[in-house]
Amino acid sequence: MILRLDKLQIELPRPDSPDANAAAAVQELLGGKYGEMSTLNNYMFQSFNFRQKKKFRPFYELIASITAEEFGHVELVSNTINLMITGTTFPGDPNIAPMENAKDKRNSYHFIQTAQTSLPGDSMGRPWTGDNVFNSGNLVLDLLHNFFLECGARTHKMRVYEMTDHPVAREMIGYLLVRGGVHVLAYAKAIEIMTGVDMKKMLPIPDLDNRKFDTARKFEAQGKHRKLYTFSPEDYKQISQIWKGEHPDGGTLEVIQGAPRGAPIPDFEEVPEEFAPGVSEEDFQEIAKRLQRSAGL
Repeated sequence: MILRLDKLQIELPRPDSPDANAAAAVQELLGGKYGEMSTLNNYMFQSFNFRQKKKFRPFYELIASITAEEFGHVELVSNTINLMITGTTFPGDPNIAPMENAKDKRNSYHFIQTAQTSLPGDSMGRPWTGDNVFNSGNLVLDLLHNFFLECGARTHKMRVYEMTDHPVAREMIGYLLVRGGVHVLAYAKAIEIMTGVDMKKMLPIPDLDNRKFDTARKFEAQGKHRKLYTFSPEDYKQISQIWKGEHPDGGTLEVIQGAPRGAPIPDFEEVPEEFAPGVSEEDFQEIAKRLQRSAGL
């Protein structure tokens, strides 16, 4: 099971202005073939279906712990998209077309379907599909797939980074470039233990150091590129049999029992022109009274 914490993995800045078209591009990092929904579901089903967990325990624990982190990455990208869209339209009488600006945006689903929030799809509006999940049952093959999946995800993050200078998108992408680098290295080390092949010689793919990205440098300065989290208070300790030794930068790799400290999740105001959340002040007061009565107050 996954223990959920009411926090984001990092704090996202509140933007001064929206950019719904850039948010449409960021959707690729959520629901695209190499997006966070794909990394989450690939590792999740591989961990569910893993054979001989006792015999190959460190490899199972590696995939399982990264699965938990990927859940948080889905949450992080979703909140990034929400922040980037917020403020695109304005409240007003329906007859003055308060959502007129929305018709010129690349992804109208953001305005018609999800009330200006993220959706489980790619940058062109195509829904995410389980066809993106690779779970062969062969441990070496699955690890190799995961290695290249993370490299593909890294490529897409770098390209979207170059498509927008929106501060929320860049903060999120900088962090995920660093954390994705951890996962690439972790799978490379696992493959090396399994096969003797040193996949680390190919890294990074594409060949551009994370420190070239302004928003990634501070996370590497905090050592986040050398830490692998268990996302469990007690379990998955055997990943230290894989995640150990030196990072390519010369620093020491470290397993952290538990999760990152985290940061507050943004609270989004109502969007009356979207009828969201669709609760009037009078309704809210009545709901509050019912909650008080049910609590015996």
